[in-house]
Amino acid sequence: MTSFVLLLDPIPADSPATAYEIAATLRFVPATEPILTAFDAGAGRGDGIFETLGAHDGRVRGVDAHLHRLAASAEKLDLPAPHPEQWRAAIAQVMDALPIQGQASIRLTITRGTEAHGPTCWITGTAIASEFPERTTGVRVVTLSRGYTNDVGESSPWLLVGAKTLSYAINMAALREAKRRGADDVIFTSTDGFALEGPTSSLLIRRGTTIVTPAIQFGILAGTTQADLFSHLQADGFTCEYRTIGVEELREADAVWLVSSVRLAVPVTEVDGHTIPTDLALTARMNAALLS
Repeated sequence: MTSFVLLLDPIPADSPATAYEIAATLRFVPATEPILTAFDAGAGRGDGIFETLGAHDGRVRGVDAHLHRLAASAEKLDLPAPHPEQWRAAIAQVMDALPIQGQASIRLTITRGTEAHGPTCWITGTAIASEFPERTTGVRVVTLSRGYTNDVGESSPWLLVGAKTLSYAINMAALREAKRRGADDVIFTSTDGFALEGPTSSLLIRRGTTIVTPAIQFGILAGTTQADLFSHLQADGFTCEYRTIGVEELREADAVWLVSSVRLAVPVTEVDGHTIPTDLALTARMNAALLS
């Protein structure tokens, strides 16, 4: 596996740094070199944020959208705002180091770091050999409660449900629970009966010529891949909506997908043991559009 690590010496978001000055803040390190102290808040408390971008044949997708979401997460956690041009330059350097052909994953990470040195920032780039067969074979999912109501993002913003934080222990525990139940993935639900998102993905459902995703004000993470897909789907003649989705709608849908930056659009074949129709032709068009 080909992997690269690029450290960033963070600069203020409003700094008028030149391209030369930005380049001086970026440094590749060996993938085996430790970059965190034992006292870094990211390692000790999961106190930090990240973004994962997908790349294909030398082109990275959704840079602007991911940097916007990184900044939004930083604001929610009271972290210093990332300098957009510094991070853009860092992404470009990592992309230049990766193989031109094939797929890759680019991960941006900011931790709160230590009191003495402030945030720790880095990017990893990893070439991906997998062809993601689930894009055609699909996944079986179970619904699992997140333990709070649909409006938690507005009523309890300190729970950070709309931020992409490093605290993914619950998400990973949910995926392990899905495996124990004989499924592949999870759709989280609210205690008042609404479908939300997957542990690492956004949710889409189709009813006729309408594609729906949960509205982001209801405590879910804004989906960058989902937003890209909506642009393509609207051009393809579909109506796209943001609204609440009742759990019962999952079983009544004409098709259901989980979408993410690296795995892209994956059809759901089963929800809680109930078979879901799949639209493999539309899925193929969606993934082709994302990869183009």
